[in-house]
Amino acid sequence: MNLRLFIVAGLLMHCVFLASIFDIYFTSPLVHGMTPHYNPLPPPAKRLVLFVADGLRADSLYEIEEDGSPRAPYLRNVIEEKGCWGISHTRVPTESRPGHVALIAGFYEDVSAVAKGWKENPVEFDSVFNESKYTWSWGSPDILPMFAKGASGDHVYTYCYTAEKEDFGAEDATVLDTWVFDSVKNFFYAARSNQTMFSKVNEEKVILFLHLLGIDTNGHAHRPNSREYKDNIRKVDDGIKEIVSLLEDFYGNDGKTAFIVTSDHGMTDWGSHGAGHPSETLTPLIAWGAGLNYPQSVTSQAFEDNFLKEWKLENRKRVDVNQADIAPLMASLIGVPFPLNSVGILPLEYLNNSVHFKAESMFTNAVQILEQFTVKMAQKRESTLSFLFTPFKLLSDSEQTDVLRKARSYIQQGKYNDAISLCKTLIILALEGLSYYHTYDRLFLGISIAMGFVGWTSYVILLIIKTHTNLMRTVQNNKASSVFAYGFSAVGIFIAFFLLIQACPWTYYIYCLLPVPVWYAVVREFPVIQDLIKLLLTFPLHQSIGFLFICALGIEILITAVSWTLLCWLLAMFPLMPVVGREPNISLVTAAGLLILLISISSLPSLWKSKNKNVHRKDLAILLFQMLSIALSTYVVNTTHSSLQHKQGLPVINQIVSWTILASSLVVPLLSPTFLFQRLLSILLSLMSTYLLLSTGYEALFPLVLSGLMFAWINMEQEALQYYGLSLKPKLAILNFSYSTDITQFRQLHLDDTRRSFFFVFFIVTAFFGTGNIASVNSFDPASVYCFLTVFSPFMMGGLLMLKVIIPFVLVSCAFEAVQVTTQLSSKSLFLIVLVISDIMALHFFFLVKDYGSWLDIGTSISHFVLVMSFTIFMMLLNGLAQLLTTKRIELWGVTKYHAT
Repeated sequence: MNLRLFIVAGLLMHCVFLASIFDIYFTSPLVHGMTPHYNPLPPPAKRLVLFVADGLRADSLYEIEEDGSPRAPYLRNVIEEKGCWGISHTRVPTESRPGHVALIAGFYEDVSAVAKGWKENPVEFDSVFNESKYTWSWGSPDILPMFAKGASGDHVYTYCYTAEKEDFGAEDATVLDTWVFDSVKNFFYAARSNQTMFSKVNEEKVILFLHLLGIDTNGHAHRPNSREYKDNIRKVDDGIKEIVSLLEDFYGNDGKTAFIVTSDHGMTDWGSHGAGHPSETLTPLIAWGAGLNYPQSVTSQAFEDNFLKEWKLENRKRVDVNQADIAPLMASLIGVPFPLNSVGILPLEYLNNSVHFKAESMFTNAVQILEQFTVKMAQKRESTLSFLFTPFKLLSDSEQTDVLRKARSYIQQGKYNDAISLCKTLIILALEGLSYYHTYDRLFLGISIAMGFVGWTSYVILLIIKTHTNLMRTVQNNKASSVFAYGFSAVGIFIAFFLLIQACPWTYYIYCLLPVPVWYAVVREFPVIQDLIKLLLTFPLHQSIGFLFICALGIEILITAVSWTLLCWLLAMFPLMPVVGREPNISLVTAAGLLILLISISSLPSLWKSKNKNVHRKDLAILLFQMLSIALSTYVVNTTHSSLQHKQGLPVINQIVSWTILASSLVVPLLSPTFLFQRLLSILLSLMSTYLLLSTGYEALFPLVLSGLMFAWINMEQEALQYYGLSLKPKLAILNFSYSTDITQFRQLHLDDTRRSFFFVFFIVTAFFGTGNIASVNSFDPASVYCFLTVFSPFMMGGLLMLKVIIPFVLVSCAFEAVQVTTQLSSKSLFLIVLVISDIMALHFFFLVKDYGSWLDIGTSISHFVLVMSFTIFMMLLNGLAQLLTTKRIELWGVTKYHAT
C-alpha cells in the first residue's frame, strides 16, 4: 500500500472509530409516536409562573447572613408561611440548556447537544410550554428560542435582550434581571388596555417564564462568594416579590396562580459549572400558590447533610426532587398533558389536593412513561430478527396490561394509596426498560469496533516489519490471495444482507463491514506472519513473553496518572496542581513573561556572532519583534485584569492587540532561520505570546518547563546516536530542518526507536493533562479568554480554550520533528509505531467509555478515548503543521543562503 493511500485509509478508519462512541454510547434516548396524556380531574391552577435564577446555588439562597438576617427575605417568608421547599438535584452536565430542558421538558439532555452549543435542538422534543395554551417568556436569547422553536403552533412568545448584554466584564450584570422584571411589568400594564392580550392572559393553562441570568453572569465574573453575586440574589428576591404582587393585583387575588422558583444549575466556588460537584448539582426549589402545599412543621428530618441546621430550617419540612420531576409537577398544576418525552416522577408531597387527584395524576404519569417504553420496545423488535430478539423480562406485554388494569381498578374502588404505590413501581420498571432497549445494540456494535481495532493494529505491525526492518520475507502466493479475496467478499455480502433484513441504520453497515477489508489486508500479509513466527521461535519462550509483557506494561503505564510522577518529575508539579478551584494569579503570568524575555535575551549573543551581517540584521529584527510581542502580552494580561477588577470592561486597544498577536503567532516563526534551535526558539516565543494571553495563573509556566524538557530530550537522542555506529555526530548548532527530507540518510528501525515513540506519546499525554482537561467543561476558567472577549460566545470561547490546549501539542510535535532530524529517522517509521501504541490504548479506553455518572466521569472517559484516537487523526495534521513551522521559510527580503558558523 502506498503512503498516500495508507494515510487516507488510516484517517477514514480512525474517524469511524472516533465517531463510533457517539453512536454506541451517546445516542439520543428520545422516541416519538406517543400520544398526550393528562389528568381528567380539574386542575387547581389556571396559570403558573416559573422563575429560573440561572446559576443559583441552593446554599447561596437558603443560608443566613452573618447578622442573622436571611439573604432573600421574601422567599424565606414564603418557605415559613406560604409554601413548600426543598432541593432540586440536577444531573450533569450542569449547563444552562440541559438544565432548562430537564425543568421544562422532563428529560435529561443527551451529549449530542454539545455540538449545538446548548442552543439549538439536536432532536425535537415536547415540553410543558408546548402543551400549554399560551406561554410568555422573558430572558436570555440563549435559552428562550429553543423552546419556541420546539413548540407546535405560535403560542409560545419570547422577549429577549441582545446577546451583547451577556458581558462578563460588564459593570453591573444585575441589569439582565432588571430588564426581565421591567419587561414583565410593562407587559401587564399594556395588557390592561389591550383587550386581545387581556383575554389571552386570562385563559387557563397559561405559563409565565422568567429567565434570570444576572446571578450566573456575576458568578462567572466575580465568584459565588462575592458581594456582587449575593447582592444579585437580593435583587432577584425583591424582583420576585414585585412580580408576585403585580400578578395578584392583576388577577384580582383569585387564588388560581401557582409560583415556582428554582435554578437550572449551581456553581463552584471558583465560578464555573458543568461537572457534578454538589455546589453545581444542588439547586433551590420553592413552590407556593394554587394547588401547592403549605409549610409543614416537623420535629426531625432524616437527611445525611447538615444543611437544615446551617440554614436554620430544621422545623420546616424539606422535600427533595430530581430536576426532571418539576416538569410533571407543572403539568399537573395547570392540567396540561405531561411532556411526551418526560422521565420525571410527579412529586406528590408538593401537591395540596385530594388523594383522588394525586392517584389520577400518578396514573397519568405511569401511562405516559410506559408508552415511551412500549414505543421503544416496538422499534427494537421491528429492527431485530424474531429469533434474536430478547425482550425486557421484568415488564412483559401481559404484565403491563395487568398492572394498568389493576391500578385503574384501585382508583375506581377508592384505594388511592394502593394505586399510587402500584404506579410508582410501574414507572421504575418502565424507566429500567427504556434504558435496556436504549443500550440493546451496544455489545454487538462494540465487538464490531473491537475487531476493526485489532485488525488495523495487526496490519500496521505487519507493515512496520515488512517495510522498516531487515526481516526476510517469503514470496507472496497470488493464488492464495485470490482465495482469500473471494472468502472475505462472501463474508461481507452475508453481513450486509444480515443488516439489510433488519433495517439497520447506515452507520451499522460501516461499523460491521469495516473489519472485513482490514482483516483481508492482514491475511494477505500471511508470508510476513510466517517469517515473524519463525523469528520468534528462535528466541526462548520466556524472553518473547517478557518482551511482550514489557511493551503492554509500557502502554498501560501511559494510561495512569501516577506514572507522571514516576517517569517525569520535571513536569510532575503541573498535573498534580489543582485544575479547578484556584483564583487567578496574574503575578505568575507576569513571571512567565519575564522569564521568556530573559531566555530571548540570552540568545542575542549568537546572532551578534554571525558572520553574515545581512542575515544577522534580519534575524535580530524578527527576534526583537517576538520579544515585543511577549512584552505586550504580559502588559495586556495585567491591564485587562486590572480593568475588569475595577468593572471598567475590556479595553478596546487590549482586544485589538490580543487578536493581532494571535494572528501573527503562526506566521512570524516562518520568517526565522531553519537552523534547529533558532527555529525552535522562534516557535516557542510566538506561541508563548498567545499562551500568555490565555493564561490566568501557574499554567503560563507550563510551556516553558515543557520546552526545557523537549530540549533535554533532543540532546539525549542526539547523544544516543553513537550506539548505532555513527562515530561522527553532527553538531546540533548546524542541523537544519530544511535538510531533513533527504531519504538517503534514513536508516532502518532499531529496538530503541520504540522508546522514542513511547516518549512522544508520553509527552503528548502530559501536554494534554498538564494544566487542564477538556474532559470537564469546568476545568478551564472563562477568565482565560477575557483578553480577547468578555461577551458570552460558547463557540468562540471554546475555540480559544481549544487553542490553549493545542499549543503544548505543537511544541511537542516540533520537538519530535527535531528528534527525527537528529536521529536520521523517517517520520513514517516512527509514526507507524506511535499508531500501534495509540490504537492499543484506544481499544483499552473504548471499553471504559461511560454514559452515566457525573459529567466529569463521562467527560474523562470520552477525553481519554478521543485523546488516543486523536494521535492518528490529528497527529497527521499536527505533524504537517510541525513540518510547516520547522522546515518552511518566508523570505521577505529576498532569498538568502545560510552558512553555518
